[in-house]
Amino acid sequence: MRPLAVFDIDGTLVDSRASIHRAACEAARDIGLLEPDYDRVRQIVGLSLEHAMAVLEPGLDAPTLARFIAGFRASFNRMYAEGHEEPLYPEAMTTLRRLHRDGWRLALATGQNRRGVARNLARQGWASLFLSSHCAEDGPGKPDPAMLHAAMAACDSDPSRTVMVGDTAHDVTMAVNAGVLPLGVAWGFHTVEEQRAAGARHVARTFSELTVVLDGFADLTRAA
Repeated sequence: MRPLAVFDIDGTLVDSRASIHRAACEAARDIGLLEPDYDRVRQIVGLSLEHAMAVLEPGLDAPTLARFIAGFRASFNRMYAEGHEEPLYPEAMTTLRRLHRDGWRLALATGQNRRGVARNLARQGWASLFLSSHCAEDGPGKPDPAMLHAAMAACDSDPSRTVMVGDTAHDVTMAVNAGVLPLGVAWGFHTVEEQRAAGARHVARTFSELTVVLDGFADLTRAA
C-alpha cells in the first residue's frame, strides 16, 4: 500500500505569514483594539478561524468577537480583490510533484475554510496532486484528529502508513491524537522547540531534509 502524506497549507506549503498578521491587525483596529504583535498571531495559526480569534482576544463578548472574525475575513477579501495571492515556499511545488511521482498519496488538512481550500486548489497543478482536502469547516478543527481520520478514510490509508506534515504544534498534536507520524517544518509559524514539545518526531529545516525523512518512512512502510 502506498504511503499517505497529509500536508497543512499555511506556513507549510504557502507563505501566509505577512497576510495573516495584516488581517489580524486590521480586524483589531476595526473594533478599537491595539494591533496584536506577530508573536501573538503566529500562535493561533492552524486553528479554525472562530477558535483562533477567540484565543487571540479571549476577553471579547460574543457580538464583539463576531465583529472581530468578520473583520479578519473582510481584510482577506480586500487583499484578494486587490489581486493578492500568498506565495508558495521555494521548493514546495517541486517536492509535491516528486512525492506524487514516487507513488505517494497526498492530501490536505488545514485550518482554512472550504473557500480558502478551493482558492488554493485552483493553483496551477494542485488539483491533480491531492486526492482529498479537509478543513475545520468540515467538522472539528485542529488539534482534534477528525481531519486526519477523514483523510485516511478518503485515501484508503491507516495510521501506520500516514504522515502529517505541518508547521505548528496544532498540526503535531492532531497527528499524535490520530496515531500518525508527526513531522514538522521549521520555516512556518511555530518554532522547532514548540513543535518538538508537542511531540514532533522530526522537524525539517529544508524541503530537501523533509524529502529524505519521507523517503525513509516510505521505505519502511513498503517493507512492512
